[in-house]
Amino acid sequence: MSQVTRERLFGFRHAFDDRVTVVLTLTALILLLLAPLLIFVVTRAANSTSDKRKELWDRYRSWIWLALFILIPILAGAFWTILGVATLSFLCYREYARITGLFRERTISLIVVIGILFITFAALDNWYRLFVALFPLTVALIATGGLIPDQPKGYIQRVGLGVLGFALFGSALGNLGYMANDWNYRPILLLIIFAVELNDIFAYICGYLFGHRKFVPNTSPNKTVAGALGAIVLTTPLFALGAHFVWFGTALDTPVRLLGLGVIVSVVGQFGDLMLSSIKRDLGLKDTAKLIPGHGGILDRFDSLILVAPAMFHYVNYFVGFAAGQPQQIFSGWEI
Repeated sequence: MSQVTRERLFGFRHAFDDRVTVVLTLTALILLLLAPLLIFVVTRAANSTSDKRKELWDRYRSWIWLALFILIPILAGAFWTILGVATLSFLCYREYARITGLFRERTISLIVVIGILFITFAALDNWYRLFVALFPLTVALIATGGLIPDQPKGYIQRVGLGVLGFALFGSALGNLGYMANDWNYRPILLLIIFAVELNDIFAYICGYLFGHRKFVPNTSPNKTVAGALGAIVLTTPLFALGAHFVWFGTALDTPVRLLGLGVIVSVVGQFGDLMLSSIKRDLGLKDTAKLIPGHGGILDRFDSLILVAPAMFHYVNYFVGFAAGQPQQIFSGWEI
């Protein structure tokens, strides 16, 4: 393993080489420090009930842990980042399998788990060909594994649920981990996560202030057309500005391409949220779990990121690529 690869995987001392990483990390810390004061002012001004105050404080404490869960692996090195994404994948799949009943199909669930493990290895190894091949291969294995119980009735349902689970929480989220093979992965990942969260906030604020016409009332009654459009208008230029500094001087660094990337992040992020809302509506659920006080489950908090990860990966990969010039197959013994 070369010194450059070792520094990317484990080099914490390079955590703040990029100014975008510094700005975003400081912004997160400042927001966490200011949040208690804002909660105090808002609850006093609105004369909130004790239940509402408790909900806000629960959300704040949860955001502290979520911020640590996000920041520490990303700053610590690509190795820990990819493992962090793998952990997120497993937690999301666990919730999905429980709410859909797929956990009862042990063979299919085992194949999905093994598929996520191989996706994680391919990302750690920077083995792109294996990474790409794992989706069709795992889908084929899930379709085969669904035959083992010898129960034709329900075959389409259990295989379909298994394929969807791996597609979303193995393959799609795996793109987020694979981005860590780029030397400049820290600002990229932090920018994506910040943009996705801001997108949700902007949609809520714009919907609250200007929303009258419902967007998809049967799927998500609180979503409005004004909220969706407002999020696009506000998120797109902010993300494009941050992306300009991340990919400065590259083929991606043109106004049209940067704005296109911002639109993709905002629109796809909102559809990720609606996707999970549709799943929960279909199952008659409010939240996927109660793991995070004030937020629900892991899926409830990171739903927008699931579809953004592959969309972002392939858009950027088309123009500038990821991990350009980085050694490949670094653990499998054929570093090239």
